[in-house]
Amino acid sequence: MAATAWIEIGTGIRLPRAELRYHATRAGGPGGQHVNTSSTRIELWWNLEQSPALSLGQRALARSRLGTRLDTEGWLRLVESGSRSQLRNKEAVTKRFVTLLIQALRPLKVRKPTKVPKAQKLRRLESKKSRAEVKKLRERIRGDE
Repeated sequence: MAATAWIEIGTGIRLPRAELRYHATRAGGPGGQHVNTSSTRIELWWNLEQSPALSLGQRALARSRLGTRLDTEGWLRLVESGSRSQLRNKEAVTKRFVTLLIQALRPLKVRKPTKVPKAQKLRRLESKKSRAEVKKLRERIRGDE
């Protein structure tokens, strides 16, 4: 990602890069001496509630879609530690943030109510009748005893 002042989120939404907070911490797991001295793990923090880049409707939509990922104050936290490079981890977590926000702001598809076709209703009823007939034939025959 280029080091510009803005991040393009979909069409028409520009988020100031200053809204994103990055924290570098030490990554866990194996890696020998290098991992004990370098802070390559990146945490990205972004506050949905305080972002002036989103309208009220977009904020409500993002809040409903990202509800489980947000804390009580509206902060979103993403972590990346896949690379041993702090810069690559920062680029990767920013890219994940952009795709997550694009998905959260995608408008809902309006469902068009449809009717069940008459032929399908008739097929279902015929199927039920034939199953009932099969089960009827399994019964014990009465009267011939």
